[in-house]
Amino acid sequence: MTDSRQSIHGEWGSRWAFIMAATGSAVGLGNIWRFPYVVGENGGGAFILIYLACILLIGIPVMMAEILLGRLGRQSPINTLRTLPAEHGARGGWQILGWLGVIAGFLVLSFYSVVAGWSLAYVPFMATGTFTGAETAQVEAFFNDLLQDPWQLLLWHTVFMGLTALIVLRGVQNGLERAVRLLMPLLFLLLLVMVGYGMGAGAFLDAMAFMFTPDFSALGAEAVLIAMGQAFFSLSLGLGAIMAYGSYLSSRSSIPSNSGLIAASDTIIALLAGLAVFPIVLAAGLDPGSGPGLIFVTLSYGFGQMPLGALFGTLFFLLMSFAALTSAISLMEPATAYLVENRGWQRPRAAAIVATAAWLLGIGSLLAFNLWSGFTILGLNFQELVEYFSTSIMLPLGGLLMALFAGWVLPRSVTGQELALSSPGLYRAWLVLVRYLVPAAILIVFANSAGLIG
Repeated sequence: MTDSRQSIHGEWGSRWAFIMAATGSAVGLGNIWRFPYVVGENGGGAFILIYLACILLIGIPVMMAEILLGRLGRQSPINTLRTLPAEHGARGGWQILGWLGVIAGFLVLSFYSVVAGWSLAYVPFMATGTFTGAETAQVEAFFNDLLQDPWQLLLWHTVFMGLTALIVLRGVQNGLERAVRLLMPLLFLLLLVMVGYGMGAGAFLDAMAFMFTPDFSALGAEAVLIAMGQAFFSLSLGLGAIMAYGSYLSSRSSIPSNSGLIAASDTIIALLAGLAVFPIVLAAGLDPGSGPGLIFVTLSYGFGQMPLGALFGTLFFLLMSFAALTSAISLMEPATAYLVENRGWQRPRAAAIVATAAWLLGIGSLLAFNLWSGFTILGLNFQELVEYFSTSIMLPLGGLLMALFAGWVLPRSVTGQELALSSPGLYRAWLVLVRYLVPAAILIVFANSAGLIG
């Protein structure tokens, strides 16, 4: 089936281009920003052990399923989930899975661009020594002032969304592939530089002990659920992005080994981010469990107190911006591909339409931090509402349906041939995971995210 159908959007030039692109999709603010602070809030090393188990038992099987669906369909997620059920005699309605992923990705892109704009804004602030010698209260006030300035937020939101659109409109090889070939090595290099800086200027041994010495007394049921959710979401699963990227993958490339390499790369980068952040935070005597403000307030203060802090702070926020950009292009791709396929539009027009629509919706999110801060629905402001429905409801539901479709609807002969695992035992293990364990785990995460348990 894979050999008889070709994507109209082109194909990755090499296996490594796909791995870098999919890793770039997975590596984003969730790794550089969210991972360190959830580790800090949930006991360090014990949380990381649970997180690694979730990556192995949940993340990799779902990633294999999503790539498999994309390569079988060779279309946007919406059209793939219309074509494959019809080919295999399944009842209608599975196309909703494609829509869930594309719409969720679009919604995430709208507010993701706003948060990524903060990273871009901090690059010139760091470079000009804004935080050098500043007190904690001054750094916190600076961040709050940024959030209260809608025009400044709009500027950086516009710059970031424009950069994303410029990459996506150039296509698979000339846009996506060229971008990740440049950005991913730079991202990894900058991360290594930051870890080296932490080793020389920070409390590196304390950070190692914090991250890799398990303290199970600090690990409650809530932390296990957070680890499960972080593992699922950090791999960019359920958004249609990995499915879209899988549709451009050569039929000769191994899905299992690619999935393992992507998950391993994503995890290594998340751990390196922790090793870059925690030495600086601990050296400054700050709280590693300070929550979402860990990067923009706590770490910025730490840079301001350290030798060459302005230089390395600038590099760190460049790193965050690169990571955000590699994720954003994957969020824009599924909707762009759908418009090209179904409207017959040229890619530049399709990408511009998607970017403009996401930019307009993102204005609502940036206003939620200032002018619309008093406007709430169900106790949530506009940005929180968009984030809640996209990441707490649509993503888990999409991931659940994807596992069920790959595990129960597609014939074993099709999934077995496409995965081409080295032994029947490994295939049976994947099938058991994707049929039983993964749906059960996602249901638990879904119920927790939706506030049904906990």
